[in-house]
Amino acid sequence: MIYSDNIYFAKAALKIGAEEMENVLSGIGFHGEMPFEIKMGESSYSNAEHIEGEIQLADSGYGQGQVLVNPLHMACIYTSFCNHGDMIKPYLLYKNDIKTEYWISGAFSKKTSRQVLDGITKVVNDPHGTGYAIHRKDLTLAGKTGTAEIKASKEDTSGTELGWFAVLTPNKKEKKPILIVSMVEDVKRRGGSGYVIQKDKPVLEKWFRENPE
Repeated sequence: MIYSDNIYFAKAALKIGAEEMENVLSGIGFHGEMPFEIKMGESSYSNAEHIEGEIQLADSGYGQGQVLVNPLHMACIYTSFCNHGDMIKPYLLYKNDIKTEYWISGAFSKKTSRQVLDGITKVVNDPHGTGYAIHRKDLTLAGKTGTAEIKASKEDTSGTELGWFAVLTPNKKEKKPILIVSMVEDVKRRGGSGYVIQKDKPVLEKWFRENPE
């Protein structure tokens, strides 16, 4: 299933072309400074100025190649799916009364945001979903698993893997909202992104236990 998904996104990237891919990624904050109190590393889609060649373009379509994303930037991207495509501006210190500010308005279309939100909700709530291990009966969660390979070439078998998991409350009216984006290094032969889910599970349990409705 993961392999077929990779083929689908690789073909989609080739169809739209490198220039359009770069425009899309730039439009959601790649190769740009993040508006945050602490300077953060920029997310990037290429080590050079542009995506070079069809192989790199295809690999970029499913998040491999030379794509690098800052975890805080990843969290910001996920906020857009709950806000009709508008990406929330992050801030460092907790505030009781905060007026929402947006970093990128219209980062995604409303239609795309709805489709993605529906998809990541199924990831956690469908028994066959890759994030079902974190499913709860008392409220709805949405999430996305992911594994990034770190290797010198396609033939390299000694490289490591980064395990990703993002989990959030998709309902904007949720009384105890949460958004977690986790990345764990070297999850190869440790369960991949499933290893990260198990790390997030006690965090969620503690949050919802200490923040009842």
